[in-house]
Amino acid sequence: MIYLCLALIVILATFAYGGLSAAPWVPMRRGDVDRFLALAEIKSGEKVYDLGCGDGRTICAAAKAGARAEGFEVSLLPYLLSQFRRLVLRKSGHDVTIHYKNFWHARIDDADVIYFFLMPKCYPRLKVKLEKELKPGARVIAYVWPIDGWEPVKIDTAPGKPNLYLYRR
Repeated sequence: MIYLCLALIVILATFAYGGLSAAPWVPMRRGDVDRFLALAEIKSGEKVYDLGCGDGRTICAAAKAGARAEGFEVSLLPYLLSQFRRLVLRKSGHDVTIHYKNFWHARIDDADVIYFFLMPKCYPRLKVKLEKELKPGARVIAYVWPIDGWEPVKIDTAPGKPNLYLYRR
């Protein structure tokens, strides 16, 4: 019983850390993954990062589209779910890398596409990171909230669904 309580405390602590760092885990709606793929226009071999990849559904979809896909997650339960999804995907010949790591400490300068579903409170810091590290032409897709001070190239809207904002650096 003590081990179960300790495991629960660890899982809850990682959720709290994720929520304080950038966003609590709220999965992207399944239908919105297709909208992300259409907006991203991923070409085979492009490098795609998902900052806070949660259960891995978006980054795995990018891998299926031909991307060299990489995600970052700090909440333990979603990370474990994403690893399970990654292993299933690998059996179909696609590969994705998912790190149990805070994306704030990761290099993303080789990105062709960056995707995130984060809280706007972290956007000022994220904007600095993206402006500093991204190469010209990289595409940035924000789910739900726009990035202040950046002009989206396109906004994907759908009735009753959150917006997706596409930016180009």
